[in-house]
Amino acid sequence: MTHFAIAGLQLELATTGNLDLIIKKTRVTLARFPWIQMVVLSELAVHGAPLSHAEALPSETEDRLADLARELGIWLVTGSLYEKQDGKIYNTATVLAPDGTAVARYRKMYPFYPYEKGVEPGADICVFDVPEVGRFGLSICYDMWFPETSRAMAAAGAEVILHPTLTNTVDRDVECAMARATAAQQQCYVIDVNGAGALASGRSSFVGPDGDILYAAGEAEDIIALEIDLSRVRRGRERGVLGLGQPLKSYRDAAHSYAHEDVHGRTAYLNSLGALEIPKRTL
Repeated sequence: MTHFAIAGLQLELATTGNLDLIIKKTRVTLARFPWIQMVVLSELAVHGAPLSHAEALPSETEDRLADLARELGIWLVTGSLYEKQDGKIYNTATVLAPDGTAVARYRKMYPFYPYEKGVEPGADICVFDVPEVGRFGLSICYDMWFPETSRAMAAAGAEVILHPTLTNTVDRDVECAMARATAAQQQCYVIDVNGAGALASGRSSFVGPDGDILYAAGEAEDIIALEIDLSRVRRGRERGVLGLGQPLKSYRDAAHSYAHEDVHGRTAYLNSLGALEIPKRTL
């Protein structure tokens, strides 16, 4: 078994200026649940949605969050903020390691057009490794509406998809269904973290690799602290969803050409899953 403990912070956030609150709530979370190894914030949690708060990265905000990760010895996914680079603005999430190092920065590939006006799309998926645990993918909010993004992360070996989001609209039911569908289709955990309060309507969820809901939050502030087991992903990808369909192997073995494009080492990872066959009895 490969256990890993994640806390999703569904915080009651103001429209902007939430950095001090986030630092306080993260410390409270670790004081209450000292076994947590990773904290995931919601999309645009720190500064909210105004483009006027965009900043170049690394920044003072990112530095303070890096100090927090180092202080608590945790992985910290910053949720995202607006990044200003070469006259363009991106919706960017940073992954901070327990030593405070920024191991990845991911630019949202699908801004919520036409509403997220003025934000440039990112160019590529994000996967990163947690040593001795496994490979994680990172997407942001509207990205989930494009299953090609989650399939690309899974094909690159991601066993957990972290998904900060920010929504208070009537399509939240649809997004909750998508989180569950994504987990089953890609045979991975999906950690979907929305905000609460003035910015968002909550209903964050942790979903297992068989599409099973591990926890579904309500609309109020909630600290979701759960331990996942990545060996469930590995066994499921070997033997199938609930011992049945094996979508990643079927994708790999399909006749269409894009299944075999070796981008981000997809071919090597998919080949490592073994043959597409009925599981054998185990002792």
